[in-house]
Amino acid sequence: MSGHSKWSTIKHKKAATDAKRGAAFSKLARLIEVAARSGADPEMNFRLKLAIGKARAANLPAANIDKAVRKGAGLDKESSNIEEVTYEGIGPGNVAVIVQALTDNKNRTVSELRNIFTKSGSNFGTPVSWQFKNRGVITVPKIGDDLELQLIDAGAEEIEDLGDVYEVYTDPKNLGKTRKNLVESGIEVREDRLAMIPIQTVKITDTAAAKKVINFVEALEDHDDVAEVFANFDINDDILQGLNS
Repeated sequence: MSGHSKWSTIKHKKAATDAKRGAAFSKLARLIEVAARSGADPEMNFRLKLAIGKARAANLPAANIDKAVRKGAGLDKESSNIEEVTYEGIGPGNVAVIVQALTDNKNRTVSELRNIFTKSGSNFGTPVSWQFKNRGVITVPKIGDDLELQLIDAGAEEIEDLGDVYEVYTDPKNLGKTRKNLVESGIEVREDRLAMIPIQTVKITDTAAAKKVINFVEALEDHDDVAEVFANFDINDDILQGLNS
């Protein structure tokens, strides 16, 4: 989930069941399949490199990664039938939501996602992408002197302080170069990704409203076909901490 960064940082981590783990592995394999259509070499296909990095971080077995790459690149006897689709809408509290899905059946996916929106009293299909900006995002720990200057020298266009880490924003085309510069400077990169970052946020100040927004976003995230959810809510730290306690 990628909403306001505070939520990304302290979000409650649900216990992983075997079923959840299987679903997560399936999503990661699909992500690799789609990325591999632009080439099977991760050094020449940065999107594939990101997908493989994410899969390895989640301990997806190497054999599964290799099969997904070959399948997506058309090198496997079993061809890939996964499509990448994006849906938009307005969630609870007038929160703008973008859902990126990877599916083998668009009719099923759109029907089930529409149902999640409807159950929460939300509006499925309302265009909201104009409220977001496509960015490269790199997360680094706040360690060392003059770190902000080093981040800028490495290519950071914006820096957000999240307490114990910084989120570094770049042009998507420069994500790989900026990451490389950081690593060569001895700065640890905890995560690098492409994301839709909200231009402005919707403040949620009521606990009941915050819970409704979070439950809605988590319902979307838990759907088997959903790869990413981006939203523009900003929930007060105290409310988030209370919900996570």
